[in-house]
Amino acid sequence: MVLVNISKKEKAINLRKEGRTYSEILKEIPVAKSTLSEWFRDVSLSKKQTQKLTLKKLEAARRGGRAKRAQRIERTQEIYTKALADIKNITKRELWLIGVVLYWAEGTKEKEYRPGSGINFNNSDPRMIKLFIKWLLESCDIDKSRIGFEIYIHENSKNNVDVVREFWSRVSGFPLDSFSKVYFKKTNIKTNRSNIGDLYYGLLRVKVRASSVLLRQITGWTEAIVRRIK
Repeated sequence: MVLVNISKKEKAINLRKEGRTYSEILKEIPVAKSTLSEWFRDVSLSKKQTQKLTLKKLEAARRGGRAKRAQRIERTQEIYTKALADIKNITKRELWLIGVVLYWAEGTKEKEYRPGSGINFNNSDPRMIKLFIKWLLESCDIDKSRIGFEIYIHENSKNNVDVVREFWSRVSGFPLDSFSKVYFKKTNIKTNRSNIGDLYYGLLRVKVRASSVLLRQITGWTEAIVRRIK
């Protein structure tokens, strides 16, 4: 029995000196990993052998990373698909409530020192802009002629103004001449955001003329939601 163990040990050491990893050796010599550690305690490897093992470990780590990434993508897609199925349609009332909460989160509010303020909704997310405009038109029955826009972009994007105007025109469904008001931010860009290059379209402000009554209604609707939740 001892002779067999010695034979296994010698074979394991030879494999180790060939640059084999623990996992590779265990496939040929089925012993406990702790046994290998004991056998290799006094085994010295050359620089080349050490480099070979290091490269194998790195590649194994990369394979593991790729496998985990693939699993994460698969799980994410599964969750996303199931979540899509949770909402099959949006009723008119649900759209109305969504818009109220959306404005509560992203819209400007009437201040006591500035009564008579109107609707101002600011965002850089084109999908959110689309939803808000839909809410204005369908839930609040606002005529398109009352809706105006202002674009805010960094001054280093002046050369892209035409592209930016065309982008927001496509997003909103409003004609290009609705986006004549463009304001440039003169502050230095200090941000971790990655969309400040070719895909940077700034922030869009959606304004509704003569909308102080609607703004006050939104304030009341918001308060009603808070009270009902309580």
